[in-house]
Amino acid sequence: MTPEDHLLDIGCGSLRLGHLAVPFLKPGHYWGTDASLALMRHGRETELPDPDRLPLDHLVEDADFTYPGIPDTITLAIAFGVFTHLPAPALPQALTNLRRFPNLRTALVSLFLSDDPKPTRQPDGVVTHPDRPPYHVTETSVETAIRDAGLTPVRKPMLLPRGQVLWTASPPPGL
Repeated sequence: MTPEDHLLDIGCGSLRLGHLAVPFLKPGHYWGTDASLALMRHGRETELPDPDRLPLDHLVEDADFTYPGIPDTITLAIAFGVFTHLPAPALPQALTNLRRFPNLRTALVSLFLSDDPKPTRQPDGVVTHPDRPPYHVTETSVETAIRDAGLTPVRKPMLLPRGQVLWTASPPPGL
């Protein structure tokens, strides 16, 4: 990421990434979405050293991953720890709707993985579930969701906090 990028922070909550990204990016280059507008506004007021650097209209309430009002200038998207709290159908919808951003270079998504249809103890000890939070999904379902959205999946080798796995979803070259 460079200061010139336009970042879409999906499920940004109280700006746990935003408090770092907003000062780093050029003014107006950060957009956050979340199911709770109140949570995002609270984060803007309490987490940012200069709240005026993030216009209120850059925080968009969006529980359906339709990205209303988000401009086509988005170059990067991140959904960190979002889909660990949502049932599996949310991921394909969110990825498919990202295709409307013509300048998107890549999206980063973190999830818990397991092929087990029962609760699974992740590497750091957290127990995930196929049917309730924190959710896990299969590697195959992640690859399928990314490919079905017209994006190219890449599983990154590092494990993230709590044992989440990082994936990139990028448009094919030439698009």
